[in-house]
Amino acid sequence: MKRCHVLALSLLLSVASTSLAADATATSVASNGGHASASSVAVGPASSDAYAGATHGGRGVANSTAVDNRWGVARSTSVALADHGLAVSNSLANASGSYWSPAVAESCSVAATIGGAAISGSESVARSHLGGLAHSESRSTATSFYGTAISDSGAYSRGLWGGRAVSVSDSLADAFGGVATSRVRAISDADTYGSAYSDGIGLSISSPYGRSRANVRAVSVARRGGRAVTRLTAVEVR
Repeated sequence: MKRCHVLALSLLLSVASTSLAADATATSVASNGGHASASSVAVGPASSDAYAGATHGGRGVANSTAVDNRWGVARSTSVALADHGLAVSNSLANASGSYWSPAVAESCSVAATIGGAAISGSESVARSHLGGLAHSESRSTATSFYGTAISDSGAYSRGLWGGRAVSVSDSLADAFGGVATSRVRAISDADTYGSAYSDGIGLSISSPYGRSRANVRAVSVARRGGRAVTRLTAVEVR
């Protein structure tokens, strides 16, 4: 299992991008009968990266999309690594902004497996209008060692008329011969001069023949000068 983590984290650190211009990168590497495919799309001041690797008959699939509608910033990274098994990763970052305060959407999805199946999905959507700030971060990681790991993360924010909305979503599923599922949703919505902050964390770890599940939904809403803060964490180990 440590091998999966090391491969995923090493690749992420080596390919991290900080460019704010339209930048898209797709890389796939396959060896010893493996099959890897990667696709990446970036629109506007956005950065999109997709990386897939497969070996020993494994299959790695990675898809990344970053879209900016106005003056916001969107960053998306998708990584899929498979040794023998199947790894599927999808990441989407969508940001828009208006006037002096932009929206920021950051999405990262990692799927890594040895002999099993790892499926990871990450979606980050941010909206802002006039002086509002919307910031969404979504991170999803699924790793497996002859097991099945499913991780799904989503962060959604909306700022309007000077309001501030921030959403942070973290999902991790780790399976060792069993089945681990983690789904996290962080949703924040602010209007007028309100402030909303939502933070959700889900961690699911399964042992051989075990089944674990962690579901988190964190929602915060602020209206007309109000302030709302929500933090939720769910951990299940079996």
